[in-house]
Amino acid sequence: MPVRSGTAARPSPSGAPGRPEPRGGAAGARPASRAAGARRPAPARNGAAPLVQAVRRLPDPRLTGLGGGLFCAAVMLALGCLDQLLFGASLTVYGVLFLPVCALTALWVRRGDLVAAPVVVPIAFAVGLLTVTEGDGGLGGRLVGLATALATQAGWLYGGTLVAGVIATVRRVRMMRRRAAERRRTA
Repeated sequence: MPVRSGTAARPSPSGAPGRPEPRGGAAGARPASRAAGARRPAPARNGAAPLVQAVRRLPDPRLTGLGGGLFCAAVMLALGCLDQLLFGASLTVYGVLFLPVCALTALWVRRGDLVAAPVVVPIAFAVGLLTVTEGDGGLGGRLVGLATALATQAGWLYGGTLVAGVIATVRRVRMMRRRAAERRRTA
């Protein structure tokens, strides 16, 4: 087998001559610092931290105002049932679980419906609270239990509404700044 300049023939493990490969290593050899199946880390965009890059890879659904309300209410209803089963209707656990749901709702509502996020969050809190409250039989007892739970858990309710409001406001300000920058560029 003729050998091209800059390459050397390498015999196969059985001793037969193999295909030529470039000098200095195997043709398909990987650097020792990287394993065969490992993926190369993505370069940091604009010097962003790895945590920011991880957040950017998360799903990014865009919900309408109604969709955000339905999402938040359904999740809080499910979390209320889960709280009832696992923790015996702990209102503190329910309140703690409410905060990340508020944040996700405010992050996933589309730009045109940002004002809906702080509005639907308290409604979803009350919907999910129905599964966690205790009442003395009947609809009237359940409603009294709901009113009592809303009064005693107002801190969680206000905190979640504040989280959704702050996130929606920050998103709105960023959107307005982007639009202003685009107008300046085109002008």
